[in-house]
Amino acid sequence: MKIIEIVEQIFPINSAIKNAYIDFSKMDCSVVAIKTDQYINGDQIIGYGFHSNGRYAVSELLKKRFIPRIKDLDSKGLLNDEGNNFSPEKIWKAMMHNEKPGGHGERSTAVGTLDMAIWDLVAKIEQKPLYEVLANKYGNKQFTNKIFVYAAGGYYYPGKDVAMLQEEMKSYVDQGFTTVKMKIGGASLKEDLIRIESVLKIVGHGNNLCVDANGRFDLTTALEYAKALEPYQLKWYEEAGDPLDYELNAELCKNYSHAVATGENLFSMQDARNLIRHGGMRKEKDWLQFDCSLSYGLVEFLQTLKMMKQYDWSPSRIIPHGGHQLSCNIAAGLGLGGNEIYPNLFQPFGGFPDQSIVENSFVTFPSFVGLGLESKSKLKELLSKI
Repeated sequence: MKIIEIVEQIFPINSAIKNAYIDFSKMDCSVVAIKTDQYINGDQIIGYGFHSNGRYAVSELLKKRFIPRIKDLDSKGLLNDEGNNFSPEKIWKAMMHNEKPGGHGERSTAVGTLDMAIWDLVAKIEQKPLYEVLANKYGNKQFTNKIFVYAAGGYYYPGKDVAMLQEEMKSYVDQGFTTVKMKIGGASLKEDLIRIESVLKIVGHGNNLCVDANGRFDLTTALEYAKALEPYQLKWYEEAGDPLDYELNAELCKNYSHAVATGENLFSMQDARNLIRHGGMRKEKDWLQFDCSLSYGLVEFLQTLKMMKQYDWSPSRIIPHGGHQLSCNIAAGLGLGGNEIYPNLFQPFGGFPDQSIVENSFVTFPSFVGLGLESKSKLKELLSKI
């Protein structure tokens, strides 16, 4: 059992949208294909991986450091002890050889992208969906093909008025989503409150709406927004300040009675642990949003889950950022609280297999193996070009 080739290509996911901090006019994405000497029913087994939006392609890191380290491995370094499948843990350890701790940068994205492809291989060789593999080996052997999802959107866009925002949110409701998310912080507080109230007219109760500031605010502004948001009883108020400003987050939690959410820009178990230690997060109320494709992959994410257990946090308090099928599989196999989805954005990387059914913000997956990437026809077409 060998890896015979690892290929990386860059694909654009650019758009005119923007959040409170960045625009997506030049956003792109690294996609990798790990090709093996294994075949099932005449089809070569290939593992695919990519990273979430919000970070740029990581070609140089992949080509100069991490892909060569995988290529240098012999069968002992590639395979599990039984020799019948690849070992994500061994390969991850090899990728991180000679890497200093901390200072993650884009390194965490490069490793996460390759790690995603390795897990796709593992599940394909077992001829099972990844969520079943995860449940059996790392979970409580209970898995589901139905998870909670919410529709993320509500970005700022040139010329986009309140009526257009309402039209966008209605399209998500029409697709089966009852919970949605919108951006704040890219306009004045007064304007954002008008936008929020317009969306609530579409989705009803505040518990059906999340708002996301993308780390824009200082403490004064974060608390000003918190006071204004309080009456709406929103599902959560997301990433008010810089993700590493744990003191700001703790102060927000003291002064805002409803749920906050953060964590999508914390890229290691240690960063996640610091949030839980110092960020004031309330385990019965608040939400964690760690995105494994940006944070060293599923191998590291499993360590984060172990850490959370030590602090008496349930995995059900995690609803990952990213909107991709890796996080969907983790949610279905390891009991996370659900997943973010971009129904109309960052395609074809976001969303579900084509035959998935969304009702009342729960998605039911059809049968697939691996991550199920090839079960999404437009994504399959893109992957076939690598």
